[in-house]
Amino acid sequence: MGRMTATPAPNRPKRVLLAAPRGYCAGVDRAVIAVEKALEQYGSPIYVRHEIVHNKYVVQTLERKGAIFVDQATEVPPGNIVMFSAHGVAPTVHEEARQGRLATIDATCPLVTKVHKEAVRYADADFDILLIGHEGHEEVIGTSGEAPDHIQLVDGPEDVAKVEVRDPSKVVWLSQTTLSVDETMETVDALQAKFPQLISPPSSDICYATQNRQTAIKELAGQADLVIVVGSKNSSNSIRMVEVAKQAGVPAAYLVDFASEIDETWLEGVSTIGLSSGASVPDVLVEEVLAWLSERGYADVEIVKTADESLTFSLPKELRNKDLRAEAEALLRDRAGQE
Repeated sequence: MGRMTATPAPNRPKRVLLAAPRGYCAGVDRAVIAVEKALEQYGSPIYVRHEIVHNKYVVQTLERKGAIFVDQATEVPPGNIVMFSAHGVAPTVHEEARQGRLATIDATCPLVTKVHKEAVRYADADFDILLIGHEGHEEVIGTSGEAPDHIQLVDGPEDVAKVEVRDPSKVVWLSQTTLSVDETMETVDALQAKFPQLISPPSSDICYATQNRQTAIKELAGQADLVIVVGSKNSSNSIRMVEVAKQAGVPAAYLVDFASEIDETWLEGVSTIGLSSGASVPDVLVEEVLAWLSERGYADVEIVKTADESLTFSLPKELRNKDLRAEAEALLRDRAGQE
């Protein structure tokens, strides 16, 4: 995308349109607090399989507090505690932890758990399940693992042509929770054209927070010359927000982890900046961007509110009235007794 070089008109004051809602969703908040609570209750180390949420700052902050992030549960020494991330894991991962004599904390977002349960239910009814999502994403891997013999991935409308099912009258679609709503429905429309009897899930699989943040970005994009989304490059919902902004017609949109990543040349010819953040981003990072923009003349901040969010989730049950260190030590003794 070419750089904008026009000079702002004198009668167009510089301002920032700040999206609301933005940042942490209920599932992310729950997962991050779960790691902090586990460290508080049981001390370091607490092992976490994969990034607890897809945000560089959050992961680095938790590492400083004593969390250890690993790629696989098999990397955790026996007799320790491992937490599963908000993105969810396949049943095989739970089995790996059991075999490895690990006490576990499952911080899977309840909205992802909902999709897992749908997959199991439709697989038990012998449906072919078409999972709309991005290949290689942790959430897709976890959901697919619930019913690997019944699920096939559909990564966008272009994938529909190669989809084959056993019985066109027993087909259902599910989706990754962090997708673009519009793109997902394009894929669904293409699937329905091919399989007219395609069944939809009982309620939308796309997370409420993902939908709300995309709606807010569309609102900002209609008024802004530039949109900045705070989020990490491996955050699916943050990436989608940038895509949604561009599709809504904003001249330029960028994803940054930190204020220091903003290129001052992006501001050339820009009077109105839209600012939001992905669902795994703490607001301190947005505040830093606001401060950075204020120093460059964008001190006028207007809140653009498109939804209210009040949903909260209780902490994982393993953090309530349970001594996981004692459980982990018992598992280790049990292993020693069998050897």
